[in-house]
Amino acid sequence: MMDVVWSEVALNVAKEIERAIMPLFGTKKAAEVIGENVSGDTTEYVDKVSENIALSRLNALGVNVVSEEIGFVDNGSEYTVIIDPIDGSYNFVSGIPVFAFSFAVFRKKKPIYGAIYEFMPKNFYEGIPGEGAFMNGRKIQVRKLERGKEALSFYTRGRCMGLIRKVKRVRVLGAIAVELSYLAKGALDGVLDIRNYVRTTDIAAGVLIAREAGAIVTDENGKKLEVRLNATDKTNIIAVNDRRLLEIILEEIKNGA
Repeated sequence: MMDVVWSEVALNVAKEIERAIMPLFGTKKAAEVIGENVSGDTTEYVDKVSENIALSRLNALGVNVVSEEIGFVDNGSEYTVIIDPIDGSYNFVSGIPVFAFSFAVFRKKKPIYGAIYEFMPKNFYEGIPGEGAFMNGRKIQVRKLERGKEALSFYTRGRCMGLIRKVKRVRVLGAIAVELSYLAKGALDGVLDIRNYVRTTDIAAGVLIAREAGAIVTDENGKKLEVRLNATDKTNIIAVNDRRLLEIILEEIKNGA
């Protein structure tokens, strides 16, 4: 496996998926329900088409794969690739142009590479441990927090509503891989999902990219978020560009507001 260039694998798979799915963008065909995934959520036609492409390419490499629809595929490798072929599939089938391919590589339990390909603007984000985060080959980093101008992507089911009064802007873009990439490049100050909803497939690449860009990524208790190598465990995530913002969020969660 030493000669595998993960950036090429990620981009080639993303481009192949792109060719197959973009004619389906915003169509009823894309949204056809064809089964259930390992978590009991519905599998739509476009999810399966894109996953089948990714699996065929990755199985040829002999790596283990964790994917949203099929779960964990154990090929006995020390390498595990975690993918979400289309993060933001609701956006895709609805004709909303915010969705991405998410790809993260682990050697045993250690992340070694992460990539997110945003289909519509065709931006390719990468995170390499110890080397940094990149968009289209150019280094990116989180922006400096300006109090009173904070912009958060915030997913909640009624928890922590007091936080809305503590920040300037709240966004929900519907694709957490994209949102973590935006945090990494300085377009958002934080990404927060406290619905106990996100899975490793949603966030594995985004967490690495955001961290390499200087973000702090924790669970809802402020402890470093650990990425698990399965497709079923659900978690909460707080990813921010500044510890002061983290403290404001944790305080609001603690208060239960």
